[in-house]
Amino acid sequence: MGIIGWIVLGLVVGAIAKAIMPGKDPGGILVTMLLGVVGAFVGGLLGNWIFGVGIDRFWSLSTWILAIVGSVIVLGIYRVIVGRKAVQR
Repeated sequence: MGIIGWIVLGLVVGAIAKAIMPGKDPGGILVTMLLGVVGAFVGGLLGNWIFGVGIDRFWSLSTWILAIVGSVIVLGIYRVIVGRKAVQR
């Protein structure tokens, strides 16, 4: 899968992660979608490391599931980190 595929996948799964984890994010939907790109990468790494399955085909169900799981993880970590900074101010 090419870099454009990664970006498109990440933007879409970022929006899906936002739908799965609703709530107020400090960066809004745009930051959430960019976190989706990072999450797709993280999901691919975790899938390859744990299951031996990476993100290699755009239309594969395993690709989408790994990307969504990675995006939810990254979004959760982002909320914890940014939430702590907002409380300290």
